[in-house]
Amino acid sequence: MSVLFATSEAYPLIKTGGLADVSGALPAALTELGVDVRLVLPRYGDLALREDQTTEHLARLDVLGQPVDILHTVMPDSGVRVYLVDHPTFSARQGNPYMGPDGNSWHDNPDRFALFARAAVAVATGEVDPDWRPDVVHANDWQTGLIPALLHEAEKPQTVFTLHNLAYQGVFDRSTFERLGLPWSLWRPDGLEFWGNMSFIKGGIVFADRITTVSPNYAREIQTPEFGYGLDGLLRHRRDSLVGILNGIGSDWNPETDPALVAPYSRETLDGKAANKAALQKELGLPIRDDVPLIVHVGRLVEQKGIDLVIQALSMLGQRDVQFACLGSGERRFEQALRARAEADPERIAVRIGYDEGLAHRLEGGGDAFIMPSRFEPCGLNQLYSLRYGTVPIVHSVGGLADTVTPVTPATLRDGSATGIVMNHVDVNSILWSIDEFTALFNRPDDLSQVRRQAMAQQYDWGASARSYLELYHAISNAEPQ
Repeated sequence: MSVLFATSEAYPLIKTGGLADVSGALPAALTELGVDVRLVLPRYGDLALREDQTTEHLARLDVLGQPVDILHTVMPDSGVRVYLVDHPTFSARQGNPYMGPDGNSWHDNPDRFALFARAAVAVATGEVDPDWRPDVVHANDWQTGLIPALLHEAEKPQTVFTLHNLAYQGVFDRSTFERLGLPWSLWRPDGLEFWGNMSFIKGGIVFADRITTVSPNYAREIQTPEFGYGLDGLLRHRRDSLVGILNGIGSDWNPETDPALVAPYSRETLDGKAANKAALQKELGLPIRDDVPLIVHVGRLVEQKGIDLVIQALSMLGQRDVQFACLGSGERRFEQALRARAEADPERIAVRIGYDEGLAHRLEGGGDAFIMPSRFEPCGLNQLYSLRYGTVPIVHSVGGLADTVTPVTPATLRDGSATGIVMNHVDVNSILWSIDEFTALFNRPDDLSQVRRQAMAQQYDWGASARSYLELYHAISNAEPQ
């Protein structure tokens, strides 16, 4: 079985969110199952290549009159082979892959990712390496949505398209479609046309042989008007080709071996968690107290994640004896509001704007709880990290959060299945309720220890997810099962 995995980001080379974590970990897990997986992604200016990581030039393509170079390297640690699509619209820009310094999307994103799609198709059809053609092309999110559409027009390998977040669709006007030089056969309601515009993500949904998303519950949700963003009808039409496969997490998220922590700990020996909490409080400038719950958050500062509601709740803490620490970046208004709350209440609130992988690990290791009140959440990775670290997740019951967190109730405490605090609705009052519920749990040490140990007993490694994808690949390809 050979698979070309097309993605716009992959950790540790480039990361803005969970897609990068998936794109780094899933190919590695598939490789361990004997699959010949190769990544293809843009060669961004800020690609984090290690000093000892070499690249070689494989081919030069002509993409609609533009020279595009294909470079080759391997992923650090896993050794997965990587094709890098090198063009100035990617390599000559520093910073975020999708947005300029002003926080707005690059004006030429449709041109950039259409070029990337054409280059990926060239790899998939043997134009770059005549001796290697994949059995399956696995594309991810709107930036790769044109790949299944273009392969549908050609003699193709089979295609899988994964929806990591349906809210981001890559919708542009008709003049963009015309400028991109795409086949006119794709401009139709059962193609790329979307209410008079073009939709990149629709290309993947319409033309892929199988559609996946990153949790079973989200696969059901996106077939409803509430979560379908105008594509629920199409997804219901293709429901027989749609499956939810829960994401996993990598071995780098492990409190027993995590080099970012000051003290390792495990499900059997939780003592090290207290040392990590004290070190984190010191690092963030919070009072070092073991008698107060420290609630943490790491993520994109956008409405989807409910950060606006968290900010409102922080202004309504009243006399609650809690601490809150946040690491993230996103919309300026939320960054500014969080900074203002931290300045107004430095004894209880600490904020770091930006992204710091080590600090993200220390927040998981030192936090008592992780709050994640997403309005919708396709899968979520941070609640999985939190479960593994015994950092009680506080979540809204949607998408993958509902699939992975069992609410603390009298019944689940009795039967030992409780792993987190779950809100059935998400608003400011629900968040304040969840803080109070966790504080009450925190003040019952035996119950808290039981919930932490049960959380850490959950198994969400990539092995099971990779096996599910491999079964899917075999179901649509001619490759023989191993």
